[in-house]
Formats: sequence, structure tokens, C-alpha cells
Amino acid sequence: MNSSVYRNSWTPCCTNEAMLQSLSIIILGGFSTMASCFLCPLCHTCRMVQRPSPIPKIIHHGDKQLRTAIRCFSTLKDGDEKVTGNVVSPLSSFGEDNSGESGGGFTGSDNSSATSSSTTSTSRAVNSIASLNGNKLTQPLTPPGPETFPAWSYEPRPFFHFELLYESKKSLARVGRIHTPHGIIDTPGYVSVATNAALKGVDFRDADSTGQQLIFCNTYHLLLQPGTDVVEGAGGLHNFINRKDGPLITDSGGFQVFSLAYGSVHEELSTGGELKRASQKKNGRDFNENAVKVNEEGVLFRSYRDGRKIPLTPESTVQAQKAFGADIIIPLDELPPYHIDDAILRDSVERTHRWEARSLKEHLKNVRNQAMYCVIHGGLNRQLRKESVNYLTSLPFDGYAIGGSLGKNGDELMELLGWMMPMFNEDGSNSSGEVMQGHVNRRNKPRHLLGIADEPSILGAVRHGIDTMDSCYPTRLSRHGTLLSREGKVHIKSGRYSRQYGVPVDRECNCSTCLHYDRPYLWHLFKAKEPVFVQLATIHNLQYMNDLMEKQRQMILEGKI
Repeated sequence: MNSSVYRNSWTPCCTNEAMLQSLSIIILGGFSTMASCFLCPLCHTCRMVQRPSPIPKIIHHGDKQLRTAIRCFSTLKDGDEKVTGNVVSPLSSFGEDNSGESGGGFTGSDNSSATSSSTTSTSRAVNSIASLNGNKLTQPLTPPGPETFPAWSYEPRPFFHFELLYESKKSLARVGRIHTPHGIIDTPGYVSVATNAALKGVDFRDADSTGQQLIFCNTYHLLLQPGTDVVEGAGGLHNFINRKDGPLITDSGGFQVFSLAYGSVHEELSTGGELKRASQKKNGRDFNENAVKVNEEGVLFRSYRDGRKIPLTPESTVQAQKAFGADIIIPLDELPPYHIDDAILRDSVERTHRWEARSLKEHLKNVRNQAMYCVIHGGLNRQLRKESVNYLTSLPFDGYAIGGSLGKNGDELMELLGWMMPMFNEDGSNSSGEVMQGHVNRRNKPRHLLGIADEPSILGAVRHGIDTMDSCYPTRLSRHGTLLSREGKVHIKSGRYSRQYGVPVDRECNCSTCLHYDRPYLWHLFKAKEPVFVQLATIHNLQYMNDLMEKQRQMILEGKI
């Protein structure tokens, strides 16, 4: 056989369009000799020797390895430019074996249209990646550009907007107001966390009395209990919890799902990236083993309540958050651990971009007076963070959340914010001064820091232009007997407070706890394990956090920050 003929005019063995696209992830995964022009770049069959070449291949998918065997059986007759091929893959949506089901495997097409477009198909397979999702083709792995979203989605929202009141001349700090259908959020502002649509230890009326405005609820927990149907039947979260005049925000559930695999952020950092193992068992089995499976379609996780497997996709999490009806919702993202290879981190960031674009498109089908924030990723990698900012701010999101790995300590967090946050003040103009679609509103959209709101981080984040930040920090401290004060933390279990009669937790605080109770009584309640202590301590800590944010706003306006 004359090899020069096939150098200049060869047709790939796998001419089926769907096969070309769905196998392209394997192509880019890398075959050692795919650069040779004699080989079909899909089935890797040598066109000169005319024999099958079965190749086992491991695809690195995030932190997991999905094993798939590619078995190609191709035949070639002298003078033919068209070869049929068959690929059998055991992969399904989440790595389950569906080989016994109908439609198991792709079969190469032998029709004339495939022949005429084969070269174009090969190029498209390399440049427009798609994933293996069982035996069906999912969306291309290249995230959609801003032009794929409707023009109206870039217009201002009548029900949601950020009002920028003042920008500091000394730092990136700023003062503003976020207008939502259920009330105004003064910024910079603290966001309390009501994991199960309930704040630990206090009623929402108590929280409101401390000046609490925005409250965060977790989709992951609400999916498992009570379920979307119950909340939707009540008319949404605002009716369900009877907080009709206060704004709410819900997340996608991704953070909690990925914590099943990696453990908490603290556990992941303290173990150097080792997965959490055997920390929780149910029915005699390791509950974290294979707890999470990830592919292009989404995440499959196991319920911590009953062990059942639950799929979470960009579309399904948006649908759940539509049922909950929060003012601000978050798209599905992948949360990689701190200890991660740069190549895997890039894969994770790019997958997150595709998931967030899919979430946004699902959201835009029925906006329902809800705003959606994107989640900026990239870990501590400056190039990936820049790419994430540039891509996600080009889409019609209503605000920007800072997520992903934010460093192992406060110093790394502040360093990250220091070089990243100035990008949010860029006006989106190109070198010719023309404003690019989707970038023009960077400065005029709210910025949220996900999951970090301890006092030192707040003071630093405010100076870097963060508008809101959420954390269970003050409520968790309350349950463990730590109260916040302007003089420092009060560890109320200490006997030193047992005789400080008439001294409130904080002399400058006007919360109901400080107005009515002193340190000795609170010491007694904590030592006696009285449940009312948690309520009194949480009311105080929430008041302290909201007073702290009010002081930050005032100091910015006075030019002190």
C-alpha cells in the first residue's frame, strides 16, 4: 500500500459525526502516536497495515480516573477512502455499567454524507470537545460565548440592581446597596448562614432585630430534607420560613457535595490533600467511599441521610433553586481541593465554566425575579483566575461570587484578593476603547466572598472591594461558648467571668442579651448546658457582626479605609 496516498487524502475510520464528537475528549487525552498522519486519530487503527489496534486508555477526569477500553475494529480495502468502525465503551452518565442496555456503543456511519464531511468532522472533533455521557452526546466541552445568550439578558434587571454610593480613594473599599424583591442589602454586609433554612439557636425575628439583612440557605441540605416539593408547595422559602421582608440567597449544593469527597476545607488542608476516609459509617460500610462521581453531565452523590444516590446537574440545581425562590441563586460549580495539580485544576475550572453557562441558560428560561451570581474559580493560579474573571464576567450574570480554593490561611486569601479584585474595576474596554459585551458592568455589579467571614478576613476583604460575605462563623462560635466583643473574644466557660457582676458581654452592644444579662449568668448557663445559652449568645454574636459591618461602611464614607 502506498503510504503517500494516505498522507494526502485519508478519511478517518470513524466517520459517524456523533462518534467523532463524543470521542474527542479521548483524543485530547492523548495518544502517544496520534501525530502520525497514517493513523486514524480516533480509533488509532494503522491505515497501512490494515489491522485492529485495541488500546486501553485512562482518562483523567478531575481527581478521578475513569477507565475505558477502546476497541476498534476497522477494515480497509485497497482504493477505499471510507472505513467503518465500532467503539464500545462501558462509560455511562456517572461511570455506571450500562452495557447491557439498548443503544450500547457508537457505530460508525457508512452513508455518503459522512464520507463527504469526514475531514470536517475530524477537525471539529479536535476543536469542539464533547464528553462521554453514557451512550448519549452531551454539550460540547467548549463553553459558550456571550453571543450565545439572548440580547435581553444583558439588559438591567428591574427587580435587582446594585447601587454604588461611594468608592474609597485609599483602597478598593466601597459602599453600596443591593436592591432585591424582598428588601435592601447594605454593603459591605455580613451574610448569616441558615443551613437548613434555620439559623442555629435563634428565630429569624431575633436575627432581624440585630440588623441581619441577607441570609444564606443551603440547597444541598434542603434537597434532602424537606425536599423541593415541600418548599415549593409552601410558596417558596420566604413563605416557608415566614420571612417575607428579608432577602435570601441559596447556593447550588456543590460545596457540600464535594466536601463528601475531599472532607471539609480544614480536613483537606490538614491532611495534605488525602481524601477523607472512613470518618462516617452507615450500615457497616464506609460512607465516603465512592460518595461522589463527577462527569460532564454533573455530580452523582450519596445522601448522608439514607445512602441513596442523587444526581445534581447544572439544570437540576437551578430548577431546585427556582422552587425555593431565593432572591439570589448560584450556579453549579466544582470545588477542587487546595492540593491539586495545575493540569487537573485547569480541567476543573473549564468544567465549572461549562456548568455555570448551562446553569445560566437554564435560569434565563424563567428568571422569576431572581438574580444569579457566577462563581469565579482558579484556586491560587493567577492565569486561571484571570481567565475565569474574563469569561464569566462576559456572560449576563447579575453579580460575582469569589469561590474555589481561597488559600490555606488568611495571608494567602489577602494576597489572592490583592491581585484579583482590581480586575473587577476594569470597564471592559478593548485596546481601541470599544466596550465589549458583558464586561461593561463589572464595577456596577455586587461581589460576594463565599464561605469566609471571620473578623480578620472581613477587615481585609472590605479593603479589597468585597461587598458581601457569608459564614457560619458567629453562630458556630456561639454554640461553643465564644462571644465576640470590641475588647476581644470572650470564652465564657472560663471561671474568670463567674463573678463579673453587672458586666455585659460588650459594654457598647445594644443587643437584647447585653441589655438584660451579665457575664456571670451567661457563664452559668453555658456550664449548666442550658439550651437558652445558645440563643442568647447567637443573638449577641449576630449583633456584633452587623455592628462591625455598619462601622466599616461608616469608616469608608469618612475616608478612613
